[in-house]
Amino acid sequence: MNIDTSKSSPSMDYTQHLQTYRDFIRLTKYAIVFVVLILVGMKIFLA
Repeated sequence: MNIDTSKSSPSMDYTQHLQTYRDFIRLTKYAIVFVVLILVGMKIFLA
C-alpha cells in the first residue's frame, strides 16, 4: 500500500498505523468466524 506522506503530519507513524489496521481486520475476521460457529452450534444442539 503506497501512502503519500508529503502533505501529512511528520509525527504520524504510518508503518505502525498499517500494522494496527491489519491486526484489527484479522481480529474482526476471527470474531465473525467465532460468532458463526456459535450460531451453527446453537442450531444443531438447541433445535
